[in-house]
Amino acid sequence: MRTLPTEQRLGMLAWAALVALQLVWHAWLFPSQAIPVAVVLAITLVPLLLPLLAIRDPRRALLWVGILSLFYFSHGVAEAWSSASERGLALLEIAIALLLIGTLGAGVRRKPGG
Repeated sequence: MRTLPTEQRLGMLAWAALVALQLVWHAWLFPSQAIPVAVVLAITLVPLLLPLLAIRDPRRALLWVGILSLFYFSHGVAEAWSSASERGLALLEIAIALLLIGTLGAGVRRKPGG
């Protein structure tokens, strides 16, 4: 098994952190009172688990997670704006989403002479 570049390892850690954050946030700290927790977790976790289908190619899996992280970034902004009690978790979600997007940018290499 080959060693992943630093930005891909960081992206994988950020991906795992985003999954863990969704579990802690929606199942433990602030479970929904209006919607069953299982439904909320299905909406928040299933998209993050789908890129596991491409895990043999970490760049491709991270690309999909990076694209999906735009949703989590938007969710974090909306929650930070509207819910004072969840603002800390929302800001953490924003930071992790930006880290994921940043690792994608860091992993792009320019071609010589381009």
